[in-house]
Amino acid sequence: MELYIFLIFAVILLDQIVKLLVVNSIPLDSSVQLIPSVLSVAHIRNYGAAWNIFTGQKWFLFLITVVALSVLVYLFLKLWKNWIYALGISLMIGGTLGNFIDRIRVGYVVDMLQLDFINFPIFNVADSALSVGVLIIIIAMLRDEKND
Repeated sequence: MELYIFLIFAVILLDQIVKLLVVNSIPLDSSVQLIPSVLSVAHIRNYGAAWNIFTGQKWFLFLITVVALSVLVYLFLKLWKNWIYALGISLMIGGTLGNFIDRIRVGYVVDMLQLDFINFPIFNVADSALSVGVLIIIIAMLRDEKND
């Protein structure tokens, strides 16, 4: 279990460090190309959730996050001995907490990773951890379904 708790804190720490670096080195609403035509590092503020949904709904986002974290912690405690579920849930908890810290601390989430080769919303490390965690859970569920 300690490994998964370490992973949760590692995701939060990496997310917060990257956000701090971006805020301190890239002007707001601008970007710097990292890999030409592939990846830029931007500095934007997201006052909503994914794809800016629920913009300005601070209390609703707070409530949804608390509910989501409660469910994730429950699932983690129930499934932590199954490594693939524990891995996915740990990434999801770390990502959720990374963005939650921003919302509580400054009232918005800092996003910075911009894919230049596709029209896709700018995202951050926490979002990436959440997405990878969901993908791992889907793979685990499909694997379990196949084995039934």
